[in-house]
Amino acid sequence: MKPIQYKALLCAALLAGVAGVAPAQAQSKIELPSTLAWTAYDVGSGGYNQAVAIGGALKRNAEVNLRVLPGKNDISRQVPLREGKVHFSATGLGASFYAQEGVYEFGEKNWGPQEVALLMASNSDGGLSIGAAGDLGIKTVADLKGKRVAWVVGSPSLNENNTAILSYAGLTWDDVKKVEFSGFGASWDGIINGQVDAAFASTTSGKAYQLENSPRGLVWPTLPHGDKAGWDRVQEKAPFFVPIMATEGAAMSKDKPWEGATYPYPILLSYKSQDEKLVYNMTRAMIDYFPDYKGGAPGIDGWALDRQILKWVVPYHPGAVKVFKEKGVWTDDMQAHNDKLFERQKVLKTAWAKMKDVDAGDKEAFEKKWMAARNAALKEAGFNPIW
Repeated sequence: MKPIQYKALLCAALLAGVAGVAPAQAQSKIELPSTLAWTAYDVGSGGYNQAVAIGGALKRNAEVNLRVLPGKNDISRQVPLREGKVHFSATGLGASFYAQEGVYEFGEKNWGPQEVALLMASNSDGGLSIGAAGDLGIKTVADLKGKRVAWVVGSPSLNENNTAILSYAGLTWDDVKKVEFSGFGASWDGIINGQVDAAFASTTSGKAYQLENSPRGLVWPTLPHGDKAGWDRVQEKAPFFVPIMATEGAAMSKDKPWEGATYPYPILLSYKSQDEKLVYNMTRAMIDYFPDYKGGAPGIDGWALDRQILKWVVPYHPGAVKVFKEKGVWTDDMQAHNDKLFERQKVLKTAWAKMKDVDAGDKEAFEKKWMAARNAALKEAGFNPIW
C-alpha cells in the first residue's frame, strides 16, 4: 500500500481521456453574492483557519464577504446548511460521508440520509489521526492501550475516526478510557489541561500546534504502511482513509515525516439541490483565487486543483463537475463513478422513505430497524453497506 500522491492521481486522470472538455475560451466573470456564509469547525481548528484565509481572497478579488460560522460538532455545522441559512460548509466526514449514509446521529428520525454533494476538498501534506500528549512515551497506536481518549458528543466523524485508527492495532474503545467532551476544541484543551491523553485532529490544526508548544508536548502515534493487516482493519471501518507520509503540521517536517493516515479535510460541501450556478462560481473562485490564499493557513495548499481526489466516497455537485470539465481534469471514468454515488444516494433515500411510519420512540429499536433496512436495500442494489 503506497502513500497518496495527488499529482500522480491527476496525471492518471488526464491520461485516461477527458470527458466533455470545453474548448479554450475566455471564461465569464465569477459571480457570487456580496455576502457568503459557510459553517466550519471550531475557532482555532484547521478548517476554520483555512476558511478565514479563503474569505480574505474572496474579499480582495471579488468584494465578497465570507461569514464563517463555527460549529462544535457535525450536527451544529449541518443544521444551518440543511435549512439554507448558509450556502456551504467547510466540514469533515460526519456532515459529508456519514450524512450521506444516514448513520450514527444522521440515522435518527429527524435526519436520515442526506443528498449532499462536494465542491472541492483540501488534500494537504498533513495527516488526520489521533494525536497524543508527548509526555507519556506513546509512539505507536498500540501504545494507546489503557490511555484516556477523547469522545466528542454529537460528532460521529471524530469518534468513528478514532475507532478506525485504534483498530489498526487491534484496539477498541474497551481497551482505552473514554472521556467525553462537548466539542473538538474542548477535547484538545483537555489534553493540555491533563483531563485526557489523546484526541483526533488534523496535524495542521491550531489546537495541535498549541499542544506541541505546551508543557505536555505532542506526538502522533504511527501507522506503518507496511502493516497490511492493520491497514485492512482501518479501511474496513473507514474506507476513506489513505496512508500518507505527512510533512505538514505540528510535530513533523519534511526532514521528520510522520508515517500515518489522512483523508480530504476540510471538505467544501453543499446539498445536491443547491443552485448549480452558485456552486459553479464558488468552485471557480476556489480554483482561480487559489494563488491568493495559498500559504494563508496550515494545510491550505491542499485546495490546489492538482491535489483533488475526483473519485471519492461522496459525489461532486454538477456545478463543480462543470468547472472540472472546463479545466480539463474530468474523465468518463470519473463521471461513471460520480453517477454511481448519486445512485447510491437514491437507494438510501428510497429506503429511508419507508421508515416514516416506524415509531421512533425507542431510539435504539428505530436504529436497528433502519440499519437492517439500509443494509438490505444497498445489498439488493449491488452496493457495499460498509456498516
